[in-house]
Amino acid sequence: MAVNSGMHAQGRGAAGGVPLAASVYGYAGLIPFVACAVAAWLLAPPWNSYAFEFQIRYGATILSFLGAVHWGLALAGTGTGGDARAACTWSRLGWSVAPALVAWISLLMYPVVALTAQILAFAAVFFGDVRAARSGLVPAWYLRLRRPLTAIVIASLGAMLLRVIWRAPMP
Repeated sequence: MAVNSGMHAQGRGAAGGVPLAASVYGYAGLIPFVACAVAAWLLAPPWNSYAFEFQIRYGATILSFLGAVHWGLALAGTGTGGDARAACTWSRLGWSVAPALVAWISLLMYPVVALTAQILAFAAVFFGDVRAARSGLVPAWYLRLRRPLTAIVIASLGAMLLRVIWRAPMP
């Protein structure tokens, strides 16, 4: 009974809920996205430009992290009964490094292009996660966490993109 209570307290009940720690850290990870988007609209130059720089760099960091999730799951053998060698396929590991490459390239782009690239990359990674979930390559709860997080990230990046397009001066 104590084991089940402990698991439920961590958010891993029979319904397959999102683990509490994953939920808390996931939603806390939204703070820089939202704060930078708000700052870009409300702060005067040059502070709004700093918000853009922070946003684009943080977006690149999180894109890299999302790809690394799949690398880690492959190393753990997720989806192959714990057989890491079978899980480490060319396509799976290739997909896991693609977000980091897009993120890195986005750091070299002009603002409108960088934000657009990151918005598209976050959407693509989410749809890749949907495919991975259907194949049993990620935990069942993962999409329940990723869906709202991705929506807020894309909305924040979109707000920043609108800010860059709407009025100057921005970087």
